[in-house]
Amino acid sequence: MPETQVQAARLILASGSPRRRELLSQAGYVFAVEAADVDESQREGEEAGAYVLRLAEEKAQAVYARIVSVINAEEASGVIVLGADTSVVLGEEVLGKPVDADDARRMLRKLSARTHRVLTGVAAVSRCGTISEIETTEVLFAQISEPELEVYCATAEPLDKAGAYGIQGYAARWIPRINGCYFNVMGLPIARTVRMIEEVRARCEAMRHRPAAELH
Repeated sequence: MPETQVQAARLILASGSPRRRELLSQAGYVFAVEAADVDESQREGEEAGAYVLRLAEEKAQAVYARIVSVINAEEASGVIVLGADTSVVLGEEVLGKPVDADDARRMLRKLSARTHRVLTGVAAVSRCGTISEIETTEVLFAQISEPELEVYCATAEPLDKAGAYGIQGYAARWIPRINGCYFNVMGLPIARTVRMIEEVRARCEAMRHRPAAELH
């Protein structure tokens, strides 16, 4: 999207994920996309929930700072930047995106016939500050046969997804049950996200109508 359109947008998604774009559009929002460029390394000793929450906040805050630095105060007053980060967690191990097909095989063999968690941190940044929350979904995998694993890992599908799978793709055949939000496993818990966006809009609208003396 051209820079001028990004600057004029009231809602900005700080993510290049096509799945997050699809879900936010499905929920009826018109928005711009401005991918964040932050270090996504997990810190030593950092628990999975703290990790996804921190990254969601850092992504949204980085894009918000970039956008408001080039627009005037009146335009900035209505800007909301949405950041998200999703991780697949097996026990205490965070499974990120595989580096290659062998890494994807390694991850999927670990997930086979076990239950894991999918955690997504979501952050909304505006002139009212930052609000952030975590959504958790439990996902049960059936046993994955080696022939199926080879077919799947011969494609590019697992390479851009945390845990080496997407619930909406080929891997759906291995998922008999989930406990929680389906869309969270896709990368954006849409009902929670909608509630957060509307909460921020309400806060900012209330702030806009407060007398100037109350803001100091």
